Amino acid sequence: MAAIAAAAAFSSLCLARTSVILPRHRLRTLITSSLSTNSTTEFNITFAPPKPKPQHPKPSVSESESSDSPDSELGDQLFIPWIVRGEDGNLKLQMSPPEGYLKAMAIQKTQKKQKKKPKEDKTAANKDKPPVASSAEPKYSKAARRFYNEKFREPPQRLAKVLAAAGVASRRSSEELIFNGKVTVNGSVCNTPQTRVDPARDIIYVNGSRLAKKLPPKVYLALNKPKGYICSAGEKETKSVMSLFDDFMKSWNKKNPGIPKPRLFTVGRLDVGTTGLIIVTNDGEFANKVSHPSSNLTKEYIATISGVVNKRNLFAISEGTVIDGVHCTPDLVELLPPQPDISRPRIRIVVHEGRNHEVRELVKNAALQLHALKRVRIGGFRLPTDLG
Repeated sequence: MAAIAAAAAFSSLCLARTSVILPRHRLRTLITSSLSTNSTTEFNITFAPPKPKPQHPKPSVSESESSDSPDSELGDQLFIPWIVRGEDGNLKLQMSPPEGYLKAMAIQKTQKKQKKKPKEDKTAANKDKPPVASSAEPKYSKAARRFYNEKFREPPQRLAKVLAAAGVASRRSSEELIFNGKVTVNGSVCNTPQTRVDPARDIIYVNGSRLAKKLPPKVYLALNKPKGYICSAGEKETKSVMSLFDDFMKSWNKKNPGIPKPRLFTVGRLDVGTTGLIIVTNDGEFANKVSHPSSNLTKEYIATISGVVNKRNLFAISEGTVIDGVHCTPDLVELLPPQPDISRPRIRIVVHEGRNHEVRELVKNAALQLHALKRVRIGGFRLPTDLG
């Protein structure tokens, strides 16, 4: 009877508190019954406070228990299963994406997104519009251009030298043009030939004509000078060495379009009656190194003598002679062996000073009569054997 009475009291309690519904696993009830020998039974029922609900509850039960128990809670998080084929070839479910998919997503994020070029509308309205200059990126970076300017770009040069290299006139004539106020640099008259200029950046005018930004390239020519020509670049000279290069200069613009013509001149000089090797160039520094006595470049001549040559003559040539107050001595004097096609004797004479008429004075001092004189070598430059 006591058990029946307790059950009836418990059912009436549940019906009386229908407005409060608590989960079964969060409710703790403590039913205390004190049964006495008397006919009346009393129950003391107390309820524990509800436990706070976590924001992201994690199931603490195993998969078998959670599938069996209908009261298990998964929370608000949504899990997406991935169907992956395993190493054994069978399909399986996993909670994380496959490794290949993650790598592909990482590579796609690192790649640069190429901008799509807008399609050109080839309509009549667009054709009438003038073309817009495209802002293309420079071919070389600033660091590359700075490196080129520091290492390879020619530094500013003297104004007289630039005018001579551009073919305006010789260096002395260029200095006269500058002194006479015929040259302007960046809009102002320049009267000092030592002014440093850069033709690629500075605006230079000579007698009202603009100087080309690009200087002509360095040209080096070797000529077998014939007899009767003088080594002068004057325009009034009809039989000048430079007249032999007329065809070369006329075809310059055709072979080298857009490049200014070089102003050629001879390195050193040869007498009118002397033949042989002579260098023609437009490089003033190179010409100065070759022709200056401090370079100690030897020059070899072949002197053809009219008459007989003996040892006394060779000894007199080797002793040297005085020219312009300076005693000049040759480096080598040698009598060449006779040849069947040449009847006159020949002497090889090597000098290094290169003074005016030096070889002719040496032969004359030895009481010999000079028939012909030819230069066959200047330093390391030599005429071919068939010409020498």
